[in-house]
Amino acid sequence: MVTPDYFELVKEIRKEAKQLGFAELRITDLDMSEAAPHLAQWLQKGHHGDMNYMSDQAYLRTHPQELLPGVIRAICVRLDYVPEKLLEKGNTWRENELHRLENPSEAVVSIYARGRDYHKVIRQRLQALATKIQEKISVFSYRVFVDSAPLMEVEFAQKSGIGWRGKHTLALNREGGSMFFLGEILIDCPLPLDEPISSHCGDCQACIDICPTQAIIGPYQIDARRCISYLTIEHKGVIPVEFRSLMGNRIYGCDDCQLVCPWNKFAQKSLVEDFQERNQLGQSELLELFSWTEEDFNKKLEGSPIRRIGYERWSRNLSVSLGNTLRDKNLSFEVKDQIISALNIKFESSTAMVREHILWALAQDKFDTIE
Repeated sequence: MVTPDYFELVKEIRKEAKQLGFAELRITDLDMSEAAPHLAQWLQKGHHGDMNYMSDQAYLRTHPQELLPGVIRAICVRLDYVPEKLLEKGNTWRENELHRLENPSEAVVSIYARGRDYHKVIRQRLQALATKIQEKISVFSYRVFVDSAPLMEVEFAQKSGIGWRGKHTLALNREGGSMFFLGEILIDCPLPLDEPISSHCGDCQACIDICPTQAIIGPYQIDARRCISYLTIEHKGVIPVEFRSLMGNRIYGCDDCQLVCPWNKFAQKSLVEDFQERNQLGQSELLELFSWTEEDFNKKLEGSPIRRIGYERWSRNLSVSLGNTLRDKNLSFEVKDQIISALNIKFESSTAMVREHILWALAQDKFDTIE
């Protein structure tokens, strides 16, 4: 068997990746020895909250070669996700998104979740890329990953040179900021390695300063239990009272640390139609979304990453945000009555968990806004 020219193969793989919409492709080894102590410390402090899969699969995260016998390389890709229509607003798009947080009647959904579920979109493209590689070298073992297995994706991105770990713990790229998805193919071919790049955060700590719940407890350190993205997406139970008012009108995820990051002035528009906004999730009102039945939720959000949290958590999050709207001293009597009526109507058909948040929301009508 003729040994492939791996340098030439990588050139061809990068070309195929571009055609599939990936903004960048780089290669690294599977050595996680530098990241392992940080993961262990983070887990020991309980900063993963009730994401038990993080601790249950800790060994595999630091030993990715165990996920498929024989693999020695990770092909790492970056796929930009900012919808084109958002970037049409020019350099003000980030400021516009932050400004929406000041309108308590608007429902703020994290930008990445306004389109189709990225898991399926990226997986299909990675599988197509693997098929192309197979056509060139015939026999090889591989496994595709898209935030779907115990893999330390940001560490792979950093090691491969796709980006560096920002102080908010997300991957940052000089050409694309942090508004991108990551994906990997673990492979058993000795492809040539790319070099990592140095950090370019400098003295900036804008992401730390803006965090509404102070979840970024220090540079490169995050306590997920305080993070609004965790609370609205990963957390399955009752949202702690101390964080509810800080959630504002964020109903799914939080982009604050990314929107304020200077590097995201370089965020690139998505070349993938699937990531364009659906259901007007970038301009919806809280009351409109709160009026959805469970059938509406499942139908309208089919193929969306939001659907995985289920209708109960969706209603929970919206109840909290509506309560925060009631705290607004500039709220008209008409809108206030609409919110109170909607909360009372939903109360009767809700689960015990949602009812708890509805009762909290209704109590905000009597909240003294002058503290």
